[in-house]
Amino acid sequence: MNILDTIVAYKRKEVEDRKALYPVKLLEQSIYFQTQPVSLSKYVQRSDLSGIIAEFKRKSPSKGIINAYASVESTTIGYMQAGAAALSVLTDKPSFGGSNEDLTIARKFNYCPIIRKDFTVDEYQIIEAKSIGADAILLIAAVLTPEEVKRLCAFAHSLGMEVLLEVHDADELSANPDADADLIGVNNRNLKTFEVSIDVSKRLADLIPSSAVKVSESGISDPATIVELRKFGYSGFLMGENFMKHGRPERAAREFIRSLRKLEAVEPVKH
Repeated sequence: MNILDTIVAYKRKEVEDRKALYPVKLLEQSIYFQTQPVSLSKYVQRSDLSGIIAEFKRKSPSKGIINAYASVESTTIGYMQAGAAALSVLTDKPSFGGSNEDLTIARKFNYCPIIRKDFTVDEYQIIEAKSIGADAILLIAAVLTPEEVKRLCAFAHSLGMEVLLEVHDADELSANPDADADLIGVNNRNLKTFEVSIDVSKRLADLIPSSAVKVSESGISDPATIVELRKFGYSGFLMGENFMKHGRPERAAREFIRSLRKLEAVEPVKH
């Protein structure tokens, strides 16, 4: 088993445990459950915003501890004030140090779209995501069958939520032609070697259906990379580690977005 298989095996057990502790009927009583979700796909395409989906992430399997002490409140508010288009909040605890409470805190202080970043394998998790204040969910093609992707996508849509489908290569993309995901994210990180290359996003750009908003994930550390990726049709850019490795992630985001806007003023590219 690779690291992803191990995480997903744990996640399936965790979901069964949570179903017993927090029944669906209880989740549906949340104040967020009847709230209309904010559109992630529309926000990342807004010309007045950066397209950046700024992530709150304490640690990762590949990097270990990134930032154990950052405040969800000040970091996420700062991200939005800096000009981020949306937020991504990790809720997986064992591998990423996150929690459902992190997302709910972010929701309390921000109106923008928030994607719940977790390993979604069951409809229950989508109900849970909405109950904690998420507007969108992540589906990872590498851990789901095409049938599961399609089913979970349809279920999320039935709750008014959007779906970011993450792929790592052309095979995963071609295996899910009818997924109906609102956004397709190309993860530039190789799951086997953990090596990162922006060329992955460039290679897959033309294979992504025009109906989905293109998002590039992982390995973006230079504003010039975003300017370059826009030429390939990308509107969204998921960034976490590059900001979170700083003592004040929101300040790092502000400086990055300020530099990006200067570059785009010189070399404007259609959003």
